[in-house]
Amino acid sequence: MPQRIPIAQPSLLGREREYVMDALDTGWISSIGPFIDRFEHAFAEYHGIKHAITTHNGTIALHLALVAAGIGPGDEVIIPDLTFVATANAVRYCQAVPVLTDVNPLDWNIDLQAIREKITPKTKAIIPVHLYGNPVLMEELVKLAGEHHLLIIEDCAEAIGALVRNRKVGTFGHISCFSFFGNKVITTGEGGMCITNDDSMADKMRILRDHGMNRGKRYWYDVMGFNYRMTNMQAAVGVAQMEQLDFLLMERDRIYAGYHEKLSSCSQILFQDTHGNRNINWLFTLRVKGFTGQQRDLLMTGLLEAGIDSRPVFYPIHQLPYYQETAFSRGTFPVSDRISREGISLPTFVGLSQEQLEFITETLIRIIETL
Repeated sequence: MPQRIPIAQPSLLGREREYVMDALDTGWISSIGPFIDRFEHAFAEYHGIKHAITTHNGTIALHLALVAAGIGPGDEVIIPDLTFVATANAVRYCQAVPVLTDVNPLDWNIDLQAIREKITPKTKAIIPVHLYGNPVLMEELVKLAGEHHLLIIEDCAEAIGALVRNRKVGTFGHISCFSFFGNKVITTGEGGMCITNDDSMADKMRILRDHGMNRGKRYWYDVMGFNYRMTNMQAAVGVAQMEQLDFLLMERDRIYAGYHEKLSSCSQILFQDTHGNRNINWLFTLRVKGFTGQQRDLLMTGLLEAGIDSRPVFYPIHQLPYYQETAFSRGTFPVSDRISREGISLPTFVGLSQEQLEFITETLIRIIETL
């Protein structure tokens, strides 16, 4: 393999250039333009949801959703300890408390029993994260949240198209949030989306993302808002990406099946349990049973020397300096600690060839056997 195999790369295979040039040629390059409406409509239609609200990135989408849901100072929001840091940071932007919760050792997602143990009178919401595209058991979570009158803000940043018993993730929460960063299944370079069936929350989000401007009185601001708008050029790319979404997901299914076939014979390798649901394989991620963090790093170094890029599993939030205060990280998190030190993500992108996949898996197993 003479060329380095990247961990991810965007799949710009359709009409992206044509649509962006249309935005440039017509002068609609900022946050107003026809592609904004087209992207929001296509996204809402795909999910069977009433409202889709574009944002400049996925972190902003989470913050916007939390503010619209009324999360504020002192409120507690339960989140998984094993997630990208944006999930926790968005809660802190609201001056609320992210209550870190251990994850399930099988699917690596937020653990339902652990959630029960973290609920207090201050708890206002739960943010389930569909880690690496593997869906949370949302039906059980919705029931649990309903018992305690808690809001659900779904973090679907990594999981567009994932299914729970043939129902799309993002359709369970009061508000659901997506990311379109360059390494996501569909991308707008930077970008995000909130979806909801709640008319009031949708209206709040549209006002808040545009500085809080009154929608009937230009340059009049009833509330303090944010500049969280997506540009028409970004949305132009998003429209082209949505046109290809089914193909992009099929390609990730192919890669997912290929990795499983090649790696299942290695007894040290553990995969996320899908519980029979559809993992859309944002980044194909596995655990090497019993590995220390040092061994994981040596494995990644060996892969890189062979020309294969890889990534460690996210560091648990409770390990990060800013979140080591007792108020954030009550208790211990043995499962997220273990998954983090044993976990590694492999190249996952449309266009990954069978030859490359075989080279990656053969190299991976060979290095594991030497460590």
